[in-house]
Amino acid sequence: MALIDWIVMVAYLAGLFALAVFLGRRQVSAKDYFLAGNKLSNGALAASTIATQCSTNSLLGAPAFVGFTLGGGLLWLQYELAVPLAMAALIVLMVPARQAGVTSIYEILEQRLGVASRRLASATFLVFRGVATGVTVYGVALVLTSVLEISYGWAVVLLMGVTVTYDILGGLRAVVISDLIQLVLLVVTVLVSLFLLADVTGWQAFFDNRTDTLVDDWGLTGNDYGFWPMLIGGLFLYMAYYGCDQSQAQRVLAADNDAGAQRILLLNGLLRFPLVFCYCLLGLGLAAFASAQPEFIARLPLNSAGEVNFNMVFPAYVLNYFAPGFVGLVMVGLIAAAMSSIDTALNSLSAATMEDFVKPLASPSQSAQLPCSRLVTLCWGLFAVLFSFQVEAIAPTILEAINKVGSMVNGPLLALFSMALLLDRISERAAVAGFLAGVGANGLIAIWAPSVSWLWWNVSGLGVALVVAAAIHTISGGLWRLAEHRYPPRKATVVALLFMAGLIALICLGFDRYASSAPALLD
Repeated sequence: MALIDWIVMVAYLAGLFALAVFLGRRQVSAKDYFLAGNKLSNGALAASTIATQCSTNSLLGAPAFVGFTLGGGLLWLQYELAVPLAMAALIVLMVPARQAGVTSIYEILEQRLGVASRRLASATFLVFRGVATGVTVYGVALVLTSVLEISYGWAVVLLMGVTVTYDILGGLRAVVISDLIQLVLLVVTVLVSLFLLADVTGWQAFFDNRTDTLVDDWGLTGNDYGFWPMLIGGLFLYMAYYGCDQSQAQRVLAADNDAGAQRILLLNGLLRFPLVFCYCLLGLGLAAFASAQPEFIARLPLNSAGEVNFNMVFPAYVLNYFAPGFVGLVMVGLIAAAMSSIDTALNSLSAATMEDFVKPLASPSQSAQLPCSRLVTLCWGLFAVLFSFQVEAIAPTILEAINKVGSMVNGPLLALFSMALLLDRISERAAVAGFLAGVGANGLIAIWAPSVSWLWWNVSGLGVALVVAAAIHTISGGLWRLAEHRYPPRKATVVALLFMAGLIALICLGFDRYASSAPALLD
């Protein structure tokens, strides 16, 4: 990179630091730190939710899959079909949690079930999200190492030094505002790249190689990307992620009122798809560019196995074909995408640790809660850094393994929250037993039926957990009664989300698979 590119990057990172210092002066309590005093706009919270999901891994992985994986293409979009459906369901599920006035989403479990269920769910989140954050740091640092030509250690310092600092100083307010800035940078980066690619290849070249759809694939024969597992399994995956994962639920809890909570979910359901669609178009455009410029593939770096690393196709395009100054802006976009995921994870890990374990067990004074919260954030940041150095030694396929572990517990967690929020009363013993049974059932499926797509684990875990809990509760003489909700969902909101789901379905059915004509393909 040229000197001007480094200047652009340093200026951006310095700006984030200054922003965190400014916003941090307004914090006086742990509630300010974790929920921004419930004073952030719904649009900003929705944008932060989208930015958290559309990370560097997505910006690199989606174009590689879409444009350079045989049979890939817009098949990737089938995941997105489930998002508005999940948001419509969560409008019913999450508003009662927002009404409870909690900081940690797991606190609602203690209110409705008991302390054991709260600790179990929170501990599950802390283990999974803490490890996943370390994996994210590892993956992004590797990219920065290759792109910026610096050592892995300096890449981690660059990424986490700034992220942890502004997270500690500014809390959720700094996280959300920086996410908003980072989302704008990300969108600009992708759109500029798309128009530059189209200027070379033409828009029609993006879609020259589409083939038939895969609506008949149920994901039972070894294919993890069948239409139905991505739709149905994806529905429960996203319901669990946005509703039961503190990193996402925290945005809804930070809303100023129940109507605001609904608007956050609505905006996420409507606006996430256009950005992901642009990611996919970027992959099609890069494949078309590679077909027109065969020497481009030869410029791609190699992975540890000595094979072409197609995950680096977008950075390689930027470094080789963008003018100085613009390269720095795109690199800022890549770093911003990573920060938007990591900062959210660290703040939510700190929130769950403080609210579910430190405050109930250690009872810190009111004045000590804010500095203690910042200290916990620092500790989780250090954990992510240290774990990132161990990822490659643990397993070369851990990135995929993390997603599978998440699907193993998503369904049971969703069952736990569904029972707590939708039923007036169910015994904690039955609910916890259902959770454990759901996890166990998924483990058996993974061992005995490996050809079944892991996306189905989100469904099987939910089903087994509900059935077992219902059986134990009934045998124990428990009564069944639905909880009363004081804030029903707005019909217009649900209709809008269902309309978006229908639109996505039409797009998926029209452009499902894509057989790339690029000179080199992944197997």
